[in-house]
Amino acid sequence: MRFLVRRLGFLLVALWAALTVNFFIPRLMPGNPAEAILAQFHGRLNPAALKAIEAALGIGKHQSLVTSYVEYLRNTLTGNFGISFSQGNATVSSLISRALPWSLGLVGISTVIGFVLGTAIGGVVAWRRGGTLDNVLPPTFIIVSAFPYFWVGLLSIWLFSLTLNWFPSLGGSTATSTLSWSWGSFTDILSHAVLPAFTIVITSVGGWILTMRNNMITVVAEDYVKMARAKGLKPRRILWQYAGRNALLPNLTGFAMSLGFVISGAILVEYVFNYPGVGFLLLQAVNNEDYPLMQALFFLITVVVLVAIFFSDIATAFLDPRTRNNR
Repeated sequence: MRFLVRRLGFLLVALWAALTVNFFIPRLMPGNPAEAILAQFHGRLNPAALKAIEAALGIGKHQSLVTSYVEYLRNTLTGNFGISFSQGNATVSSLISRALPWSLGLVGISTVIGFVLGTAIGGVVAWRRGGTLDNVLPPTFIIVSAFPYFWVGLLSIWLFSLTLNWFPSLGGSTATSTLSWSWGSFTDILSHAVLPAFTIVITSVGGWILTMRNNMITVVAEDYVKMARAKGLKPRRILWQYAGRNALLPNLTGFAMSLGFVISGAILVEYVFNYPGVGFLLLQAVNNEDYPLMQALFFLITVVVLVAIFFSDIATAFLDPRTRNNR
């Protein structure tokens, strides 16, 4: 119980600190949303229009920083993220609710696939250390993982879309506005997601292979693994129930951290493929200095990462009671 209370306390303090940083960072950027709006008119509006826009947006000298901060905390706790500066009269919540399913479906599934695939491959090659798989798979995937997201994405578009014409190159579907719960709509969305998902998996799996392999090599040398072998247990059981279970523990926190990419949407991937997810929405918000949209997205990313780390700590304490006793 004390362990759980301490982790909850850390979660709340970290969340407050993240909210505070989230409030100040956009306001330290040069310029403001009003100037960005005026830039769209190429200077044809007079300075009085700038003051009027600042007053309407609640920025500039018309509202103190402390008042804005208190109002920001109150609105965040109540789920009121306001109106987007750059998307007309659309509410921030509606924009995020439209973009979030795309990122959860694409980046979420791709992240889980990359983690599971990399962990399984890393465990197997470490168990058969020095074999053909160990000599081929880790170096290959590590080299591929060193390639930038956008380069792999552009190469995938050139090869599989423009050259072979197997998959669509851009967008989330052929007609996003007419999506329906039908088999045709599902296959259309799936075909558009193949290339960005392939890009995420192929560039992330190498890191999981390397870390799992190193962890497994260390664990295999432990006495309890040698004892399990001496008892004549099946190699598969020793691999996953003894060695694999303990080698997986250090990867859980890394996996929790990577879940932040699920919400941020792997920005470069979504930008390259013009995918209508949260990452592409975040990029638009930053370019347009859209404070409410930026703050809501940063808050969402922070909450997801902190909650994921919290549950990874719980899972680690459950799998290895020694960590629970030392905290």
